[in-house]
Amino acid sequence: MSEDVVRERHQVRGVVQGVGFRPFVHELASRAGLAGFVRNDPRGVVVEVEGPAEAVRAFACALTAEAPPLAAVEAVTTERIKPRGETGFRILPSRHDGARGTPIPPDVGTCEECLTEVLDPTSRRHRYAFTNCTNCGPRYTITIAVPYDRSNTTMAEFPMCAACRAEYEDPTDRRFHAQPIACPSCGPRLALLDGAGRPLPGDPIDRAAALLRAGAIVAVKGLGGYHLACDASCEDVVARLRRRKRREEKPFALMVASIADARRLAEPCPAELAVLASPRRPIVLLRRRATAPVAPSVAPGNRYLGLMLPYTPLHHLLLDAAGRPLVLTSGNRSDEPIAHDDDDARDRLTSIVDAFLTHDRRIHVRCDDSVVRVVDGQPYPIRRSRGFAPQPLLVDPPFPQPVLGAGGELKHTLCLGIDDRAVLSHHIGDLETWAAMAAFTQAVAHLNRVFGVRPEVIAHDLHPEYLSTKWAQDQEGVELVEVQHHHAHLASCLVDNGRRDRVIGLILDGTGFGTDGTIWGCEVLAGDLADFERLAHLTPLPLPGGTAAVREPWRMAAVYLDAAFGPDPPELEVMRRAGERWEQILQLAHRGVNAPLTSSAGRLFDAAAALCGSRDQVSYEGQAAAELEQLADPGTGSAYPFPLTADGQLDGVALIAALAEDLARGRPPPEAAAAFHLGVAAGLTTACAAAREREGLLTVVLSGGTWQNLMLLDATRQRLVDAGFEVLVHRRVPPNDGGIALGQAAVAAAHRRDDAS
Repeated sequence: MSEDVVRERHQVRGVVQGVGFRPFVHELASRAGLAGFVRNDPRGVVVEVEGPAEAVRAFACALTAEAPPLAAVEAVTTERIKPRGETGFRILPSRHDGARGTPIPPDVGTCEECLTEVLDPTSRRHRYAFTNCTNCGPRYTITIAVPYDRSNTTMAEFPMCAACRAEYEDPTDRRFHAQPIACPSCGPRLALLDGAGRPLPGDPIDRAAALLRAGAIVAVKGLGGYHLACDASCEDVVARLRRRKRREEKPFALMVASIADARRLAEPCPAELAVLASPRRPIVLLRRRATAPVAPSVAPGNRYLGLMLPYTPLHHLLLDAAGRPLVLTSGNRSDEPIAHDDDDARDRLTSIVDAFLTHDRRIHVRCDDSVVRVVDGQPYPIRRSRGFAPQPLLVDPPFPQPVLGAGGELKHTLCLGIDDRAVLSHHIGDLETWAAMAAFTQAVAHLNRVFGVRPEVIAHDLHPEYLSTKWAQDQEGVELVEVQHHHAHLASCLVDNGRRDRVIGLILDGTGFGTDGTIWGCEVLAGDLADFERLAHLTPLPLPGGTAAVREPWRMAAVYLDAAFGPDPPELEVMRRAGERWEQILQLAHRGVNAPLTSSAGRLFDAAAALCGSRDQVSYEGQAAAELEQLADPGTGSAYPFPLTADGQLDGVALIAALAEDLARGRPPPEAAAAFHLGVAAGLTTACAAAREREGLLTVVLSGGTWQNLMLLDATRQRLVDAGFEVLVHRRVPPNDGGIALGQAAVAAAHRRDDAS
């Protein structure tokens, strides 16, 4: 054997299964004339190559530089081993032994090559709704275990026909080892059922499209669960869907057939179009056109529309046959997890829909659609789920032992921390129902099974009544770590940005249980992953009626005006609308009965919204604040005072007083709403300057659900940058409670590292 012949073994880690990595390696090695093999194992992909030293070196460089577009190579460990004198390059069967650590790839939207086949009358997959290849299709939602092989997915129930088997085994075919491969002869099949579950005749897609055009509501089984679909242009049917789904005003998402259709409804910028058309296919919040031909009930009073493009062949075919944009909202009742099991869907959705467009491929993991906004040309996640989950975030330093972040209550996710990865689950929903708790425990069991670990530490919120907290406290044989809600937000943003230094945290949200037993929510913190200090906060005021005040924002307006003016507030319309209830609520607040103290930014925005007349009662969380943002005139330059007192309190009473006096003098609400936003931004910047003087910190992180308000985000960031701060915002996980579990896991790991040192 020539001395120039060498053999190297590469262990490749990352998202490298289910993304065409083995076919890529086979083609790369064969092209270079190298011998050896590639195979999946529980930790990723193992490659051994043998041949001339120069060719082996070039192969090693190309292994990461030319990886398939859907792959995410995190690390490659290389070792030189003894040559074996092999010839030819092979793909070996996967190994199932050893520690597991391979991320399951997210589901991926249909690629152009597969879509071309679906639309080609001469193709054997013409109009086949389950067409996919190594570059697209289901992944996470069909995976039962790792390695990612067909036998470990719900596609194991569909034996391949000879034609599919030939493609699957051909290294030159783009379906080489595509685990969900199928065709009309051997794969899943569609069915259209009436509301009672009886089959309807005809082509399922064409018949479903006809029903939609005629004003029906149809449950459509997609990748991660069922959607509720209807004609987005028909007010009667959209209003009927709202009544049946019990979703009064929260905007519905729309699916449009193409970018051209998206432009007819909205005014996207190039960066928004890039996110919209990406393989992840999220819902993107876009500024709507005034002439958009959509029913008023799609997004009542909202200047934005949530649009997405088709991401499966089924969606492409249905949108084409329907010939119009469709409402495509989660298949559930309001705030429940999306239905993904067929029996569960029939139980929960029969009273809502007129028909079911379904199929016989099981969904193993429910996964709702992701929601994204674009900030400074970059994605800004609002809900991280399909297309993103469960792709991990790399963390440094690694978790010293397996950690589970149990999450909060609203917008729930959980996080498994193992080695140098933080695996954030799909969006589960609000943990307020049995269905949501069942989805939560299923997600925990699935991640534990896939990674072959049992968490040794569980991190949970301080709130004693959160169901996630109670669940954590019921677990045996694990260490529990309590993590304060806003510290978890701070930590989440740090990990999102790959940082672990001590920073200033501007943490703004609706509700978080504080270390003093009160409800926090507008906090200026100094902290890192291990610890935090509360430097400043909004002046606490009573929350009259507890959660009732969250549903009725005028109650917080009453409390703020009472604190500002006593018995003689300015005469405002909100007081007339409340009538005698105004005094009743004030008496409740004065007595302190069912009126816990809160420093919540969400409740401050509620008060401003009620004063500006945008909202007295809400039907979903954050509605008043969202509508206040949309009411605000972005051309307004003035700002109301939001002073920082000597004892470290942001004086929200002074802020609301200025707003109320201006409105009483007749200032238009859009101008007043804008001045309120700018006042908050200015006050927060002042508080950060004081924190810098005290602590010497130059970096500010912005986290918490209030930062979904882009007017506030932009105004605050600009002021902070002008004041010389580095500003970190979320880019990979949501700023809202969808990122809490990541922060919890990071804080727990930091505590364990400190304990060990």
